[in-house]
Amino acid sequence: MRLASLVLAAGILPLCAQDIKLPANLDRLSEKAEESVDVTLDGSLLKLAARFIDKDDPDAARVRRIVGKLEGVYVRSYQFASQGAYDRADVESVRSQLQAPLWNRIVGYRHRNNNEDVDVYIKTPPSGQLGGVVIIAAEARELTIVNVVGTIDPDDVAELGGQFHIPRLQGSIHYRRDEK
Repeated sequence: MRLASLVLAAGILPLCAQDIKLPANLDRLSEKAEESVDVTLDGSLLKLAARFIDKDDPDAARVRRIVGKLEGVYVRSYQFASQGAYDRADVESVRSQLQAPLWNRIVGYRHRNNNEDVDVYIKTPPSGQLGGVVIIAAEARELTIVNVVGTIDPDDVAELGGQFHIPRLQGSIHYRRDEK
């Protein structure tokens, strides 16, 4: 999860609906994993969850407002006792859906000796608005895929840390999009 936190801090952007599909094999990994997290919250469940966030606390109220704009939060995270417990082809099948021109990889981290990969993809539809974000953190004994769907300001992303198994963010998030 430390790599996922690093990537989240490196640059999460405004989000909107996206059409990625997680391979069915990923859900079966929970049987092999020592630890697994499966968060599947669609818009109606997020609105319900937002009702339980304290509206009298100013910080919590901000999180409640942010969550109210989201259309979905999907997290799959697995920790394994040994290496090779998941098939890297499953990870590649997710990456293969995140292709240009609609998707752009904005962060890519590779560590060959430790067998670690981290990628952050954003969706940039023809409308010019920034779109969805998908984060993939694949380590030798850990796999995490985060997909947050809905409109959100980059400055608000830090407020989601600690909610729905999204890691807390350290520092501030800065994003600059160079126009072509």
